[in-house]
This record gives sequence, structure tokens and C-alpha cells, in this order.
Amino acid sequence: MNINMTIIGQAIWFALFVFFCMKFVWPPISRALEERKQKIAEGLSAADRAERDLELAQEKATANLKEAKEKAAEIIDQANRRANQIVEEAKDAARTEGERLVAKAQSEIDQEVNQAREQLRKEVAVLALSGAEKVLGGEVNQDAHKQMLEQLAAEL
Repeated sequence: MNINMTIIGQAIWFALFVFFCMKFVWPPISRALEERKQKIAEGLSAADRAERDLELAQEKATANLKEAKEKAAEIIDQANRRANQIVEEAKDAARTEGERLVAKAQSEIDQEVNQAREQLRKEVAVLALSGAEKVLGGEVNQDAHKQMLEQLAAEL
């Protein structure tokens, strides 16, 4: 065999092999590589989006937490104000009730003092009559001397 023919034959077979590979083998490999490249790109972009979404979610959670704390502080402040208001209303009601009870007691005391004065006036009038009877030695007519007894009682 001739070496030149062998080299030419090998070159032809190599060319056919390259042609066959370019026609039937290379396109599926190329498509697989392209698909893999696309999947990697999509995965990277999805990871970027997920990272941005995570950052946004963290910012939103922080904002919601801050808002919740502010609302809680506001609710606590309102509750404290309402509690103070209730305490003040209770104090005012107790003060008013106390003043009413003191006024009622003072009225009752005044009434009892007036009753005691009237009782004392009557007793003084009776004592004055009995003293006058003893001094005069006779009976004094209460109806006849009623005006004089009232005047005496008023002076006492």
C-alpha cells in the first residue's frame, strides 16, 4: 500500500467524520450547551430577583414592625389617658358626693340645733311659768299670757 493513498484515505475519512459530526453530532451538543447556558442565566436572574424581593420583604417587615410599635405605643398612651380621665372623674364624683354628704350633714345638724333650741325655749317657758306661779303663789293662765310667753321665749 501506498502511504500517500493511506494519508489521502485517512484525510477523506477524517473529512467525512468531521462532516458527519458537524451535521449530526455537533448540533445536539450545541443545543444542549445553549439550553444549559439559558437555564444558568435564568437561574442567576431568578436569584437576583429573589434577593431583591427578600430585601423588599425585609424592608416591608421592618416598616410594618415600626408601624405596629407606633400603634401599640399610641394605644398604650390612649389607655393611660383614659385611665387618668377615669381616675379624675372618680375623684370629682367622690368630691361631689363628699360635698353633698357634708351639706346634708350640716343641714341635719342645723335642723337638730333648731329643734333643740325650740325644745329649750319650751322648757324655759314652762320653767318660767312654774317659777312665776311659785313667786305669785297662784296659777298663771298659759292661754291668757301666750303672747308674753312667746316674747320671753324669743328673748331667750
